[in-house]
Amino acid sequence: MNADVALWLAQDGITTGAIYALLALALLLVFAVTRIIFVPQGDFISYAGLTLGMLQLGQLPGTVYVLLGGGALVALVDGWAAWRERAPRRLLRIVALNVGLPVAIALLTAWAVPRKLDTVWQMALTLLLVVPLGPMLYRLAYRPLADASVLVLFIVSMAAHYALSGLALAVFGSEGLRTSPISDLKFPLGVLQVSAQSLWILAASVACMAALWAFFERSLTGKALRATAMNRIGARLVGIPTAAAGRLAFWLAAAIGALSGILISPIATVYYDTGLMIGLKGFVGAILGGMLSYPLAALGALGVGLLEAYASFWASPLKESIVFGFLIPVLLWRSLGSRHPVVEDEEE
Repeated sequence: MNADVALWLAQDGITTGAIYALLALALLLVFAVTRIIFVPQGDFISYAGLTLGMLQLGQLPGTVYVLLGGGALVALVDGWAAWRERAPRRLLRIVALNVGLPVAIALLTAWAVPRKLDTVWQMALTLLLVVPLGPMLYRLAYRPLADASVLVLFIVSMAAHYALSGLALAVFGSEGLRTSPISDLKFPLGVLQVSAQSLWILAASVACMAALWAFFERSLTGKALRATAMNRIGARLVGIPTAAAGRLAFWLAAAIGALSGILISPIATVYYDTGLMIGLKGFVGAILGGMLSYPLAALGALGVGLLEAYASFWASPLKESIVFGFLIPVLLWRSLGSRHPVVEDEEE
């Protein structure tokens, strides 16, 4: 390996590491607020990439059917509770949000598909279709088990991943898609040819991190999420609804996952199960950061991207083993220097 090759590999590692950093932040956010190891995080990447690809092909994306079905199930669950409590106004609001809004998005998508809108509008429509799936998943799969142990929640996460992956296979098929880049421009930088798409990925990642920092540091809602992450029981005592905090965390995680899918789909072919491996690498970055610090999680994810890039050069068949095997000494070192507090049972 010479210096030129090392620079090329560093460029690839930083680009993919930026995506892993976004996912690491989302995983850490969900875990801090809800104690859920959010395995389906990567599925939002697949849904977003395939949705955008189908929109660019002029086809109605299968996400429409998943959105309508998920909204109907949430409306059924919440509507039944509102009916039993004889709360007609709440029932109307539930139907409007979980049935009316998805139907409106589906009609907008059906109108937009044959017109082949500009890429920016297709990306916005992709976010509209994919992001609501996050809070729907929280309501259906996680909220009924909010007081369960971390192990039970992890098992539920695995089941949710397989359910979303199976739905993706059913509505998208097994064929992969690659979307058109935002820009085809390339900029010479010494021996490197930096693509505009790579710059878009880096810029979007930095912007998301800055927005999350401002949200948690400056907004009242962000501070409420931080309080829930630090002490769930204390947050309840001061009037912060932990269920609403969990729903908001899933909104943010789904938005980050969908944005990551939009950004990565022009540089890699996306299949129905592509997101799992990408999400797991973001999880590795979060673990390297200790599952506690957002900046450390971002740095850990960036390190995962660089490690993967150089491992693909030295031992391409073993690059996945090298990336995940790197967790072993890190976990051993952390387990030797950490305490193991007893987790108290909580009531929702």
